[in-house]
Amino acid sequence: MKIRAFTSADYPRVQAIYQQGIEGGHATFETKIKTWEAWDKASAKSARLVVTTQDEVVAWACLSDVSNRCVYEGVGETSLYIDNAFQGQGIGLKLLNALVEASEQAGYWTLQARIFPENIGSIIIHEKAGFEKFGIQKRLGKLQGQWRDVQLMERRSLIVGMD
Repeated sequence: MKIRAFTSADYPRVQAIYQQGIEGGHATFETKIKTWEAWDKASAKSARLVVTTQDEVVAWACLSDVSNRCVYEGVGETSLYIDNAFQGQGIGLKLLNALVEASEQAGYWTLQARIFPENIGSIIIHEKAGFEKFGIQKRLGKLQGQWRDVQLMERRSLIVGMD
């Protein structure tokens, strides 16, 4: 297993893994894969990672800025997806810890995660990486005609933004 920076050549596998998340119904409100251009624009270029095994991308993570207002330029939201065939092997925690490190190198002081409460594995991974639950947004949005809640989690850097 190797964690490395994402390249545009990785995007077809990123799309395939994301499609698994969409189909699983507990990973995202999105129902369609974004184009490369839309995904590239939406995610922070300073914190995009993939996990490879035998040169195949099996997981990916990135940050997106929570706002374009300058006061929030150090606050990012996590995205973390693991190929179904590789879940439960510890890849998620290693990848999330690497994303935290990359975020701090890029100057992020707070990371947020919005996770469906049914996605217990993701919640556990985030807790192990130092994220804390701080609330639930009730009936935040509809997915396939059903209202869904979202568990809010946050991690404050012990390195960045301490002055």
